[in-house]
Amino acid sequence: MKISKRLEAIASYVEPGSHIIDVGCDHALLDIYLVTEKKCTALAIDINQKALDQAKYNIARYHAPHIATMLNDGIDNVNINARDVIVISGMGTSTIEHILSGKKLPNHLIISTHNEFEKLRRFMTSIGFIINNEQYLIEKGIYYIIMDFVRGEADYNDEDYIFGPYLKNNEEYMTREYQTVMNILSKIPSDSMERKELENKLNMIKQLI
Repeated sequence: MKISKRLEAIASYVEPGSHIIDVGCDHALLDIYLVTEKKCTALAIDINQKALDQAKYNIARYHAPHIATMLNDGIDNVNINARDVIVISGMGTSTIEHILSGKKLPNHLIISTHNEFEKLRRFMTSIGFIINNEQYLIEKGIYYIIMDFVRGEADYNDEDYIFGPYLKNNEEYMTREYQTVMNILSKIPSDSMERKELENKLNMIKQLI
């Protein structure tokens, strides 16, 4: 089964035989891939009935066993085991925080947020997780960051939170960050507070590249 580069990146962090809780499953293509290629089991969750109906259609179309579906808001009322793997992709960081805050969580989460990457890293470490790995990729002109979190403690500095402890060593990613900051700086007033923050970020990037 062919899936997108983004879903392949997420799947690369899943161990064979895992039980996946896919929050915001959309059309369940990731779940179908993991069940058929890695012998996983899955619970595909979505808050949107039309998306879940399409997921059910795809599950039947690909004859994918061991995938349950659930119309639900996040992980409320979901029985979670420590050995489960929660996957959240395609949402913003504030929504992800809302879903996870105050909930019983497994030891492994794979998350791809649309925005506020630093905020997500800080939130996840504050609730007892470390950044186990990260990937950066571009697909159809859109760039994604896939973060792999596991239970643990680590000492991170500001560079780790802002750029990622792995991605800060990725030359392609850091070059893109440099270009992005330079582009924003060219469009904002010289005396703005935002500019000062961006200049500080730019200096950090220069030291890392």
